[in-house]
Amino acid sequence: MRPGFDLEGKRVLVVGLARTGLVVSLFAAERGAVVTATDMRTESSLAETAPQLRDAGVKLELGTHLPSTFAEQDLIVVSPGVSPNLPALKLATSLGIPVWSEIELAWRFLRGKLIAVTGSNGKTTTTSLISHILRTGRISTLMGGNIGVPLLSLVESATDSTITVAEISSFQLETIETFRPEIGVLLNLTPDHLDRHVSFEEYATAKVRLFENQLDRDFAVLNADDPEVTKRAPAVPHIFWFSRRKRLAQGAFLQGNQITIRNEGMELAVGRRDEISLRGEHNLENVMAACAAAHLAGAAPADIAVGVKTFRGVEHRLELVGKVNSVEFYNDSKATNVDAALKAIEAFAGPLIVILGGKDKGGPYIPLQEPLRRRARRVILIGSAAEKIASDLGVGLPILQAGTLDRAVQAAIEQAQPGDVVLLAPACSSFDQFENYEHRGRVFKQLVQDFARASNENVFARKG
Repeated sequence: MRPGFDLEGKRVLVVGLARTGLVVSLFAAERGAVVTATDMRTESSLAETAPQLRDAGVKLELGTHLPSTFAEQDLIVVSPGVSPNLPALKLATSLGIPVWSEIELAWRFLRGKLIAVTGSNGKTTTTSLISHILRTGRISTLMGGNIGVPLLSLVESATDSTITVAEISSFQLETIETFRPEIGVLLNLTPDHLDRHVSFEEYATAKVRLFENQLDRDFAVLNADDPEVTKRAPAVPHIFWFSRRKRLAQGAFLQGNQITIRNEGMELAVGRRDEISLRGEHNLENVMAACAAAHLAGAAPADIAVGVKTFRGVEHRLELVGKVNSVEFYNDSKATNVDAALKAIEAFAGPLIVILGGKDKGGPYIPLQEPLRRRARRVILIGSAAEKIASDLGVGLPILQAGTLDRAVQAAIEQAQPGDVVLLAPACSSFDQFENYEHRGRVFKQLVQDFARASNENVFARKG
């Protein structure tokens, strides 16, 4: 039994009024809570949200976080973008007031089983593929979490027979209490969000909180090829490994071209490597993790194989935008850290024109040096991190400072030759120039589409 939570008459403070904060506020108000919502933005920045919340009876405190308000609550729910180190939150914690993320509240109301996917990279692809496989097998499935649909939005649709598949971030895991997925998936661990977490160890610790409330009947699906994952394997749940490099006594692995699951002494064929439409070795790992989770959730081997074969990927993840004048344009706007950008670059043999940059997240860009030297004809930099990236990449690479994405795309068009790939793989967050990585990806795609419509002018023929 889940512990539940009676919201009737409770004083609930919601901190942060992006998509998650809006859903939490309305959910709590509908269940009889006395809700206050606070955000550092002003009324004019919340022109659509504020009237909706007031109509629901939610009190708003905008442009400030008042410690006195935090101190008089029964529960505080924080949006993922709000740091738990906020002084007013620390005050509340010292007073014994529970501070939860939205996933903690949602889990207490969500019916059915939960598969939760985390990791530094590949979360959205893996979450989407698990959902696709389960639906292929006609298993009642919902999908949400950090993928764009707050878990609370799924509560009314979930039944006891539903499996909910959720992408979960380190920010969401920082403030859980009893949150417990029946199947938890940790894809990989590489430095990320070091602008928020003070160290890689703190970041990794947040990630593995995914497993801290699991029982011995639950499962942890882990990457056997990632040493940072293997050394943090949890003790309580059953471990189910996946590996693209070695055979396993229990888990998902490759036998030649065959993706195989071994479980309780039985071997099951669940797909073929050559039927995966996604580019890159990292996506092979994502597919095996998804196969393992779907198998543990009850999907039949034949349905897993069909799901793998028919999955076409997700938007903003190595997404082929188009081919113009024999030049391919790929949108990997979701590559918001160095490791993700590295995987995107290594998915192509070259020659590449790579667009990097955005808001720095605190990690070094030096790991990109050698892959770019091997594969890229030019690197084009945008955003506030451009100077740091240029410094870290050093000499020996043709680097162009473009500043903005539209100028970067224009420069790429002017430099590209037939057979080239233009790759947006920023290695940075988007928040210096865009609302989010989706916004950045959509702008990139629109710029490419605008060029395609005008391509009868043949930009490549004018280079002399």
